[in-house]
Amino acid sequence: MQSAQQLTPHLVRVVAGGPGISAFADNGTTDKYVKIRFPEHDVTRTYTVREFDPQAGTLTIDFVVHGDEGIAGPWAARTKPGDPLTCVGPGGAYTPDPAADWHLFAGDASALPAIGAALEALPTDARGAAYLLVEDITERLDLQAPAGVELNWLFHSPSGSDPTLLADAVAAAPWPAGRVQVFAHGERESMKALRAVLKGRDVAREDLSLSGYWAFGRTEDRFQAEKKEPIGQID
Repeated sequence: MQSAQQLTPHLVRVVAGGPGISAFADNGTTDKYVKIRFPEHDVTRTYTVREFDPQAGTLTIDFVVHGDEGIAGPWAARTKPGDPLTCVGPGGAYTPDPAADWHLFAGDASALPAIGAALEALPTDARGAAYLLVEDITERLDLQAPAGVELNWLFHSPSGSDPTLLADAVAAAPWPAGRVQVFAHGERESMKALRAVLKGRDVAREDLSLSGYWAFGRTEDRFQAEKKEPIGQID
C-alpha cells in the first residue's frame, strides 16, 4: 500500500502499488470491482476500483468509514504505507455507452467510486443527470463530469434511513426523450424504490445496471445471506 487519504469525514482513499500490481488484468469496465482479503478476520469484502493506472502501477480504492463499524472501513482508516493489500479480480460489466441519448446515475456514498469513474469516462458531449445521496454537505466530492450532465447532491443522515429519497428525486425530475442508460447502486431498499420508478419509465433491461451494495440495519454477513431470501431480491 502506497498511501491513504481522508477525502471526506467518512471516505478514505487507499492507493496500492508494488510488484504485485502487474498481475492485475484490467477488464476495461468503469464499475470494475475486486474482492479484498482481510486475513485477520478470514473474510473478503467487495469494493469498486476507483482508478487503475497501469503507467503509474497503482490501484485506487475508496472506502466508506463509520468509526469502528465493519471490517474494511476500520482497516482503511488505520492502514499506512507498506501495509499489504490482497485482492482478487477484477469483475464487473458496466461501461457508459456513448450511443445512449442520455445517462442517469443514482447512488449513495457506497456507489460514488463507480459513479465517479463512469462520469469521467463519458464523452464530452454526453447528457444526463446524477443523483448522489450522502449524509451532509461535508461528504460532497469534486466529481468531474461533462457540462451536459447535472450533478444533484441529496443529503440525509443516517444514510439509508430514508429509502425513498433517491427514488422521489428521480421521479420528480424531467425525463428527456430518447434512450437512457441507467447506473444505480447503493442501499438495498433505496434501490427497490428506484427500480419501481424505472419500471414506470420503461427503461430497457439491457440499459439498466442496478443492485444493492448494502442494507440499512444489516451487517455485511447478514446482507449477503439475505440475497438468497425474498427480502434480498430487487427484481
